[in-house]
Amino acid sequence: MSTTPYLPAEQIYEIADAAMEADLADQRRLLFIGITPQYRNFLPSASGPYQQMLSDLSAMNQVERLIDTSVPLQQWLENARRLTQAATAIAVFDHALDMVIRKATGEPDVAPVVFTGETKEEIIFRDDTVPFLFMRGGDRAGRAVARIKVPPYQGGTPQPQAYPHAGTGWLIAPRLLVTNHHVVTARSGTGAERMAVDPADLQLQAQNSTCRFDYLDDESGTEEVSGGALLASDEELDYAVLRLADGRASPETVLRVATEPLKVAKDQPVAVNVIQHPGGAPKRIALRNNLVYEADDRDLRYFTDTRAGSSGSPVLTDDWTVVALHRGARRVEDVRFQGKNTAFVNVGTQVSSVLRHLQQNSPVVHAEITAAQAALAAQG
Repeated sequence: MSTTPYLPAEQIYEIADAAMEADLADQRRLLFIGITPQYRNFLPSASGPYQQMLSDLSAMNQVERLIDTSVPLQQWLENARRLTQAATAIAVFDHALDMVIRKATGEPDVAPVVFTGETKEEIIFRDDTVPFLFMRGGDRAGRAVARIKVPPYQGGTPQPQAYPHAGTGWLIAPRLLVTNHHVVTARSGTGAERMAVDPADLQLQAQNSTCRFDYLDDESGTEEVSGGALLASDEELDYAVLRLADGRASPETVLRVATEPLKVAKDQPVAVNVIQHPGGAPKRIALRNNLVYEADDRDLRYFTDTRAGSSGSPVLTDDWTVVALHRGARRVEDVRFQGKNTAFVNVGTQVSSVLRHLQQNSPVVHAEITAAQAALAAQG
């Protein structure tokens, strides 16, 4: 499926140059591992190794996704990274891979952050044990988390050639599902490259979305819950609240949410846990050593393992209270975690910010959530 290029032409040349310097000129077969052979055979032949690499990269740069929903340029870059140990080439591939993934998943850019100084000793010399009941709480929390798929609409018409966008959502009240605005938008790209979506199409996409709550493996069949009305959303805070359709089963579990922003002391990092459907795959969880190291009234910044499809995941403290709505990741420099450099910082919107926005702009939805949370608190 053709689209605007993922990368500018000069970056394609940079990738080809790095691949040649990393002695990947004769590794074309290995560079295409995971890319459907029909597509590879479709690519034109060129006169020499460098010309062939440029031709392959240029062609893949113009393809948003294949019919199996894979992104060929992303797969090629991941293969190239695995096939070399040259630090310079890896840096080139990583930078390009980050741009491709952000555009392919629609995750928004976030402002780069500066690490405030965390040492390895502060991580090691702290009690990282939790009560055994922690796992039971995680199991209950996971029942409220679903894989959501959103089909694109344009001018009131479904786009048969477009792929459904996958993300993660969770119940904040009975039949009220929270996910990212950019998941419901179901468009690729960020900033000026992102195609605007008419409000009527946005509603159709929400209404025709599907949620799968008990998606734990590919072997078990579980019921999909139909989406419903888009009740509230905000692009800047990157949240959306959907009411699930009547007549379909949904879990009774509702996640408890924080009404005040999480505060983080510089020398006392807070562990968080992220329940997610990375890549639209079965449910996974990132546990414990995903530390929040910086927070303000709107955003939470933390280290964790997420991938495309994790957008919209709940970020939970150890008592399984949702403190943030995961929305994206950003490549950073000069940031260290557990004594090593890290290339990414993840960012989520503080749920308290979402609640304030709902109270001001969607008071009926806010009141329904408040009532559900009060009932949850009464249960103990």
